[in-house]
Order: sequence, then C-alpha cells, then structure tokens
Amino acid sequence: MRGILKSMYITMSAMLRKPVTINYPSYHREVPQRDRGLPILLWDKEVDEPFCTGCHACERACPVECMTVTMKDNPLHADEKSTRRKIIDEFWIDYGRCMRCNICVEVCNFEAIAMNNTWAGHELSTFDRNDLVLDLDQLLAQHKQEKIDEWVAD
Repeated sequence: MRGILKSMYITMSAMLRKPVTINYPSYHREVPQRDRGLPILLWDKEVDEPFCTGCHACERACPVECMTVTMKDNPLHADEKSTRRKIIDEFWIDYGRCMRCNICVEVCNFEAIAMNNTWAGHELSTFDRNDLVLDLDQLLAQHKQEKIDEWVAD
C-alpha cells in the first residue's frame, strides 16, 4: 500500500509541474556563446569588399577539405581605394562535410572567417546534399544580415 501511495504522489507531482518543452519553430532557445555554427565569410563595410584575400590558409588547414578558394587581383587596389592587393575570386564551403572544428577561423590571418553562432547557422536541413555547398555570395550574405553583426563584434 505504501508503494502505491508513493507512486501516485510521484505521478501527481509530475502532472502538476510546468512543461519543459518549447514550441520549436516559433520559439528558439538562446544559442550558447561558445557554440560553433558553420563558417561564414565576413564583409568589410567600410571598403565594401570581403575581408578574405584568398590566401588558401583555411583551405590548407581544413582537415576534411570542405573548402575551395581562388584569388584574383583587387580592382579597388589599382584605384587606391583599398589596401588589399589580392581579393577572393571564388569560395565554396561544403557544409555537408564541415565538422565545425573552428580551425579555419583560427588560421585566418585577416579575420575573414567566423562561425555563424545563430540559429540560421544550425537550421540547414535539405533534401539534396548539393544544396549544402555554398558559394561566395551565399557565404557573404549571411554576414550582411544585422543579427550576425552583434556576435561577431563580441
């Protein structure tokens, strides 16, 4: 009898407490500050060009080889509007292969790569793995959003 009363007490206390779940698509929990999203390229708003020079440091350091980088001469340097002689021409990251190790961010000499520590950097489900290969415009567009500027400054 005592066991039955104890089990009924546990059941009633579980029934009366507040739920711990949230309505996921409508509400998101805050992403932890040290969480690693996926890498994105950063845009220099003062000069109106990407910070990336295409030096291949991130590509060489990537353990899963999910990046492809090419560089070109910077047209703004010829006009003396920019100090960067070389600039990124093409950049691809295969998010399907990326293991979020943060090595590309650490080896970048120009601080041109950051980890997307927002929910947009985590919610990337697709039906086709080819949709997870992002090019230069898609990677830069993620930083041009105002939400990301807050945590990149931190």
